[in-house]
Amino acid sequence: MARLKDFYANEVAPAMMKKFGYKSVMQIPKLEKIVVNVGCGEARDNQKMIDAIITDLQAITGQRPVVCKAKKSVANFKLREGQNIGAKVTLRNGNMYEFLDRLFNVALPRVRDFRGINANGFDGRGNYNMGLREQLIFPEIEYDKIDKVRGMDICFVTTANTDEEARELLTLMGAPFAK
Repeated sequence: MARLKDFYANEVAPAMMKKFGYKSVMQIPKLEKIVVNVGCGEARDNQKMIDAIITDLQAITGQRPVVCKAKKSVANFKLREGQNIGAKVTLRNGNMYEFLDRLFNVALPRVRDFRGINANGFDGRGNYNMGLREQLIFPEIEYDKIDKVRGMDICFVTTANTDEEARELLTLMGAPFAK
């Protein structure tokens, strides 16, 4: 079992139950999935960029990414329907907890001048979104083997009903929110 999953069951869930006064254990919010998304506009011309993105995402998450294609044609961006424009990974269960553990405890502290993640990334329904500027903060990525520094979007989907519950859940799980 993942270390963070065990921590959730033994520490976080009882603390949430006590703080919010839930009547049933099924009301306790939990992490449903984490979606990691990398978009690359230049990839429409160069297939090697998509391959590089897939390689990086697979190294970071431990799971094979899905290539995202354009849904509509947009003339201003020289984009045609069906062209490859990025990649995404949806993590659940064990992989999700392993990624979350590495993100909070290894990768984020490696960011230069890190003071915490923005606490304003909640969407009003208990989900949290954040962006990273570079993939180099993950120890799985070798600096010499990357062709370009790319950022990524990370979305934490929870079963929480409010932002306050989701913030408390992520804080107890180890999210380093800025003060």
